[in-house]
Amino acid sequence: MVKEEQEESPNRPDNTAFTQQRLPAWQPILSASIVIPMFVLIGAAFIGVGVALFIASRDIQLQELDYTGDDSAHPCYKCRSSTEKCTCSMTFSIPNLFKGPVFFYYGLTNYFQNQRKYGASKDDNQLYGDLDYFKDPSSSCDPYTLDSRNIPIVPCGALANSMFNDTFSLSHVVNGTQKIVPLNGKGIAWWTDYNVKFRNPSVTPLINAFNGTKKPTNWPKPAYELDTTDVYNNGFINQDFLVWMRRAALPDFRKLYRRITHDDYVNGLPAGNYTLTIEYNYPVYSFNGRKKVVLSNVSWMGGKNDFLGIAYIVVGSMCVVMSIVMLIVYAKFKFAEDD
Repeated sequence: MVKEEQEESPNRPDNTAFTQQRLPAWQPILSASIVIPMFVLIGAAFIGVGVALFIASRDIQLQELDYTGDDSAHPCYKCRSSTEKCTCSMTFSIPNLFKGPVFFYYGLTNYFQNQRKYGASKDDNQLYGDLDYFKDPSSSCDPYTLDSRNIPIVPCGALANSMFNDTFSLSHVVNGTQKIVPLNGKGIAWWTDYNVKFRNPSVTPLINAFNGTKKPTNWPKPAYELDTTDVYNNGFINQDFLVWMRRAALPDFRKLYRRITHDDYVNGLPAGNYTLTIEYNYPVYSFNGRKKVVLSNVSWMGGKNDFLGIAYIVVGSMCVVMSIVMLIVYAKFKFAEDD
């Protein structure tokens, strides 16, 4: 009997070198003579980068001022649980020139901006300037969608409602008089936030776009009046608002507030005595949080971060140690054909 030819399956791959896995291939053979030098080189590279990062980080100047006011002797203690507008001042000294440009940050601790429901409590269409969502905000903003009279809140949501609203001014004591240090708030937000993610409605004047809406409950003034000194820094493209809306990943964080880059302070803050005046508005006592101001400069590797350099050095050292261990094991247990 003649064996019948089997029918070819319709799912059979084409008879090509690629589909039938007949392409030429190269597979490295890892031997001791390759692996050990590789570990040494990688370790040396990591240690070199780590030392450079660590030295750069150590050269960065940093000044932190905690103004939570949990101590009765602290000048901001009176403001800690106050429900009314409160102002306090702190004095500090800079022993040497604080090289510029100087970055002025505010910091919060025990504040979970990365909580899922909190982060989702916003209306992206509203923040993009869509007027339809001014009258009918997304339900994701609940319970900060409507006020007690069912008037829509703009911008809605817990994230916008909890915007940081402490304000600061810095003065330098020169010949017994207080000289105001200019703080530059332009360009502190991410370019993508300012130009892509957030938009103001195409309505002039801007106040007309907010007719029939209410400001967030915790805001002292509406979005179109966030900056009374610059009409182009209002609404959803206000720099401070954009910085706040970009959520922090960790519960202890700091956000850029201003830069010190103008007038007599282009090269930094001269040595001397300074006074920081704080309008204490933002409550942190209820959740055991803390507030601080951070003055810092930067280097080629960014802000101060000793951990990054130490991590590189540790990983590089481990690679070198492993190469030594492998060399000892190879020298002791190598096979005769490896000689």
